[in-house]
Amino acid sequence: MKIGILSRDASIYSTKRLLDVARARGHKVRVIDVLSCFMNINPNQPDVHFRDEILEFDAVIPRIGNSVTFYGTAVVRQFEMGGVHSLNGSLAIVRARDKLRAHQVLARKGLGMPSTSFAHSTHNTGDLISLVGGAPLIVKLLNSTQGKGVILAETKKAAESVIEAFRGLDAHFLVQEFIKEAGGADIRCFVVGEKVVATMMRKAAEGDFRSNLHSGGSAEKVKITPAERKLAVAATKAMGLQVAGVDIVRSDRGPLILEVNSSPGLQGIETTTGKDVASLMIEHLEIMAASKKKSRLNKG
Repeated sequence: MKIGILSRDASIYSTKRLLDVARARGHKVRVIDVLSCFMNINPNQPDVHFRDEILEFDAVIPRIGNSVTFYGTAVVRQFEMGGVHSLNGSLAIVRARDKLRAHQVLARKGLGMPSTSFAHSTHNTGDLISLVGGAPLIVKLLNSTQGKGVILAETKKAAESVIEAFRGLDAHFLVQEFIKEAGGADIRCFVVGEKVVATMMRKAAEGDFRSNLHSGGSAEKVKITPAERKLAVAATKAMGLQVAGVDIVRSDRGPLILEVNSSPGLQGIETTTGKDVASLMIEHLEIMAASKKKSRLNKG
């Protein structure tokens, strides 16, 4: 196959791993910076241009950073219009990236997650806090990533101050229940297709509550329960994703979903577990692309 990896930097661990594995399996692969692409939005010829050429791929692998979600997903959508298979679809990526929408989707599917509230008016501050069970609580910017823009408010007064500050910046945020019994740890479940292929427990650094590795947290292998496995797969399906990093926290009332990541990094999970996750992703892409091609031929 001709595969395009949509990434801003070919030297990033995840991008390089996917590039090397795909080439080793006999595919022709290129890394394409989505911000260097432009589109011909034409019903008869929905091309994607890259500098001085028209891109032609059988499949693409989106590795789109949070800061370029809008334009990056537009490029993915343009490829989809031309019949190119995407490992994760544009709509699913947008759905997962919008934290408010993602929580609403998970809630609609009846999937466990911490109590979460959202409001625009300052008149609702007290209600926001009480709906999640009061302090301590988490205040989370909707565009937060890698643990940035996520704050633990230990008292009601602190929560009111943080909420007031975010509103003063005209920022959108969620207020979320703090799962104290988790002890600053969560579980990253890496899902490919309908299977959890690798798991690791991430623990917050001393004095912090964020378990993200980018925030100084540590990781170790972990065996998950059938309920946790089922929840991770269900969350991935609810978002419409084929590949996802589902972050789960263990609570007194069972596993709860913190987030569903549509472009999960490979370095932490592969280093911690020793599993070749990149190969599993490429294998799944091969199966999905072949299935789509067969379906198209049958319709023809």
